Amino acid sequence: MGEFEAAGELVTGGLLGRAVEPRAGEGHGHEAMCLNCGTALIGSHCHQCGQAGHVHRSLHAIGHEIVHGVFHFEGKFWRTLPLLAWRPGDLTRRYIAGERARFVSPMAIFLFSIFAMFAVFSWAGLSPPTDLRSGGPQAQIEAARKELIERRDDTLQKLRKHPAGDADHARLQSRLSEIEGTLKQIPTFEHDTKAAEDEGFRAATRISGWPLLDHGIEKWKKNPSLMLYKLQSSVYKFSWLLIPLSLPFVWLLFFWKREYKLYDHAIFITYSIAFMSLLFIAITVAAALGVSAGWLTAAALLIPFVHITRQLKQAYRLRWWSAVLRAFVLTHFISVVVTMFLLILLAMGMTG
Repeated sequence: MGEFEAAGELVTGGLLGRAVEPRAGEGHGHEAMCLNCGTALIGSHCHQCGQAGHVHRSLHAIGHEIVHGVFHFEGKFWRTLPLLAWRPGDLTRRYIAGERARFVSPMAIFLFSIFAMFAVFSWAGLSPPTDLRSGGPQAQIEAARKELIERRDDTLQKLRKHPAGDADHARLQSRLSEIEGTLKQIPTFEHDTKAAEDEGFRAATRISGWPLLDHGIEKWKKNPSLMLYKLQSSVYKFSWLLIPLSLPFVWLLFFWKREYKLYDHAIFITYSIAFMSLLFIAITVAAALGVSAGWLTAAALLIPFVHITRQLKQAYRLRWWSAVLRAFVLTHFISVVVTMFLLILLAMGMTG
């Protein structure tokens, strides 16, 4: 199922990116007349009603739209990607200066890269474990009881398939006796729980004294696997929070330079996060292909710092020593931002 989930997330990311990406700079043939209002066309869009002059009217076009959604950038993507990888600061500066139709917009490539990253993670099997058990002894005992009951039921089904004279009958009967004997030795909490309910007593976890937080802690204790799954799902659904969380820290690096506005920093951050997502995709695919863990670790540690340094130098026209110093400070800021982001997601999961 991981491959299907990966394909679904990839298509979703592409379609979301297509939804926010301006359709400028994408050449298509078009009709002579607008099919919506009948106005004579003088370009790719009707100047009267705004409808595109090029429309799809075939079953093949549906598949084309999906593929176009996944690789919705067309030629723009292949013009943007090399700059994003090697000249990220130039890409940032040119987009801010108004050169928009030539490149994929920051938010479009951000959405696509985030969804594509989690699609690749799903394909590679990087997901939260599903067999986590809570740390309480009662929960562990109940989990062991459930596992033994499943084994007992499975043994009973096999036992019905073998008559009394069968060679496997005695072996299965012996296994069934062992399981039932073990079940009898496991303590049960049903009587205590029922007695407490009869007396009108309801146990509550009291750790912090804040009911909302204690309720969240109880949810983690009861089903940590589900909470981890929700946390992973929230990471890419709320990944856009990384942009406003990072904005004050990037502003601190240039607050005395009035020529750089918050908008400039937001474009810088969005392109940077998009590149990091694409880098994680490349590293995950390389790991699946058997590339040495040492090389991948070195790439994961070195490439982000080099990329941030180059983007700072090119986007803000810094000298090398100034860019390296700011990149060093920014990497520490990033750890703070990621911690804040995870804490927000944890709080949302525990209180939601």
